Amino acid sequence: MPVVFITDALIFLLLFMVCLFIWYTLKHEYLRIPWRQVGKNSLAMSAAVVLLFYIAVGLLDTIHFHPRLNNIDQKEIKYSTDILSLLDVLTEKLRSRVERTYSAPFATHAYAKEAIDLPEGRQIRDYPRLYYGGSHLQYPGKEIAQDILGKTITGMVMGIITWLFISMVIIIILSRIRRCSMTTEFKLIIRRQHLIPWHVILITLGCILISGVTLAYLSSYYHVLGTDKVGQDVLYQSLKSVRTGLLIGTLTTLVMLPFALAMGIMAGYFSGWVDDIIQYIYTTLNSIPGVLLIAAAILMLEVYMTNHAADFTSIEQRADMRLLFLCMILGIMSWTGLCRLLRGETLKLREIDYVQAAQAFGVNHVTIMTRHVLPNVMHIVMISIVLDFSGLVLVEAVLAYISIGVDPSMISWGNMINSARLEMAREPIVWWSLGAAFIFMLGLVLAANLFADAVRDAFDPRIRTIPAG
Repeated sequence: MPVVFITDALIFLLLFMVCLFIWYTLKHEYLRIPWRQVGKNSLAMSAAVVLLFYIAVGLLDTIHFHPRLNNIDQKEIKYSTDILSLLDVLTEKLRSRVERTYSAPFATHAYAKEAIDLPEGRQIRDYPRLYYGGSHLQYPGKEIAQDILGKTITGMVMGIITWLFISMVIIIILSRIRRCSMTTEFKLIIRRQHLIPWHVILITLGCILISGVTLAYLSSYYHVLGTDKVGQDVLYQSLKSVRTGLLIGTLTTLVMLPFALAMGIMAGYFSGWVDDIIQYIYTTLNSIPGVLLIAAAILMLEVYMTNHAADFTSIEQRADMRLLFLCMILGIMSWTGLCRLLRGETLKLREIDYVQAAQAFGVNHVTIMTRHVLPNVMHIVMISIVLDFSGLVLVEAVLAYISIGVDPSMISWGNMINSARLEMAREPIVWWSLGAAFIFMLGLVLAANLFADAVRDAFDPRIRTIPAG
């Protein structure tokens, strides 16, 4: 039985808007030119492949449903009260294989000594065997190194085969588009004669597939990134956190964009008292401490959900509502910067000849702003969106650290880092939760920044070079 959270519906709406933007871009040459320039950038294409991997994981975690129960009586179909996603189904082993408590990456025994009852009745303190990690080994101390090496090689071979198959499919599709043979297309890619750096795309794809398949194969036998305090697999938590990070970055933009576009263009176009009012609004909003505003909003939401408990019947629903509310607050707070930029650009555009000619012919203001001003400020909008995305992902980690971020029951990199501050004070130290959150967050933010740099260079008219012809 499918379950659609509010954030899920907004993600599908955002995908629809992206498809509309792609269609709009294909219809207008002035937008196709800068995107072609982005496509020629090897670093940007490599970053785009990484971003697509994160997006794919996030989308898999967006499709929710109640799993069907296995009933002996097939006449009546019953569903579980649990809410799972497609990612939960694909990572079933990671989700269900829960240990007692902490265990280090690739460990076969727990991380701390416990009281163990021996068959003869004695009790000793030792490191107990894990339920699942390395449970297939009879003599872990002797077999573990060779077993990990063998399974790593097997996983890499499986990843290489997967990569070769997908690369062959891509080459076939490209050869059909160009109407040439596969051999010719392969030589063009190897010799780097494509305008789009397909060799970089395929190499990046190969690194992701080989690493991913190897980790997936090893995770069937070990906890590759260890387990946390309650014994949950850290790799599973890292993958589940991808959706939260993407939501914070994208939904906040979805909330912020209408405010920034409308207020910025109106302030610059009308000037006068309209400009004064809008400047007063965003100046007042900027004077309010952001942390205090978020804390107050989250507290109000918690009080509302407590007073209307019947409307929030599941933990997942409460966590989703808090995430949505957090995105709305961050969006309301972050539109002011883009609004200033659009106001300044619109002040310049309204003095250009074609805008004044439209005013002289009596064209209404809404038409002028949408047809003449808006298309000419889209480069600023594109640059701001991609640059702000990585900052918003990091904001979630900071807010969770001070306990005003996403709900503690929702898995996120911020909550992983928040719990790690206590784990870092343990003896021996528990470092892998913080390390895993850092690596996954670094991959997303770095890829977003590299792609944003290429978009900025392509869309900024001050540094953009348009090829002749």
